[in-house]
Amino acid sequence: MSSPNAGSRPAGETGGRWVEPGHLYVVATPIGNLADISERAVSVLKGVDFIACEDTRHARVLLDHLGVRRELVALHEHNERGASESIARRLADGQSAALISDAGTPAISDPGEVLVRVLVDAGLPVVPVPGASAVIAALSASGLPARPFWFEGFLPAQDKARRDRLDRLADVEATLVFYEAPHRIVKCVAAAAERLGGDRRAVLARELTKRFEQFAHGSLEALVGELADGDVPARGEFVFMVAPADARAEAPAAEAEALISALIEEGVAPKTIARVVSRTTSLSRNAVYAEVLARRKES
Repeated sequence: MSSPNAGSRPAGETGGRWVEPGHLYVVATPIGNLADISERAVSVLKGVDFIACEDTRHARVLLDHLGVRRELVALHEHNERGASESIARRLADGQSAALISDAGTPAISDPGEVLVRVLVDAGLPVVPVPGASAVIAALSASGLPARPFWFEGFLPAQDKARRDRLDRLADVEATLVFYEAPHRIVKCVAAAAERLGGDRRAVLARELTKRFEQFAHGSLEALVGELADGDVPARGEFVFMVAPADARAEAPAAEAEALISALIEEGVAPKTIARVVSRTTSLSRNAVYAEVLARRKES
């Protein structure tokens, strides 16, 4: 059975409005840079009867910036079932609504999945209004294979559950993409290095679209070191990506040796050499450091 969306007029063709009665619009909002909101998203937010949001206080900051004055309805993990049924009744009565999350695309590791399922099951139309998505933004600039990729969202907060989940993902032949909070990122990357293999290529993307946006590339073991040294501050929201199971952060031995030799000749400190070389090869920081010290003794 086709969705009620099929055959309906595109949003924007209804009396000059961007919305239609009885529809839910899933609206992506910026993940850091407010300039990333689309004209269509703003028009939809201004045109609907009410807006379902994860946190009404957080949403009000964005909506005030956009000049949007609409009723806000809280929709979060603790009330999603009841709130979804209430929203469905209002849409069935002919009202229109938008769904937003605190940042990015709703229902992707954010509240909204239950609401969308309730509406789809009830035969009520759900319309995506595309925009920012941290997973897509990070993956597009990561240099890791995007075909295929496996979006996991957040790993379990408990150590054992996290390890068990990583064990089940260890042989997945796709780029793994995780979200992680700053207070758990160190444990998350360390656990990934332990369970997936320290030589797996990986990328940490931090503070996407914001002033201090940062991408860190290297083996999992190297990224553990960068977090420990503060080269990658454990601040802000993270997207953590790991290359497929068959991809290792390998570089030809000759290339690694040439890089070590060049840095030694330039007088770079052993610890710095270890950090730089471990980022771009499968060699661990300790192995590089030991090699540098050995060469110094020989010279």
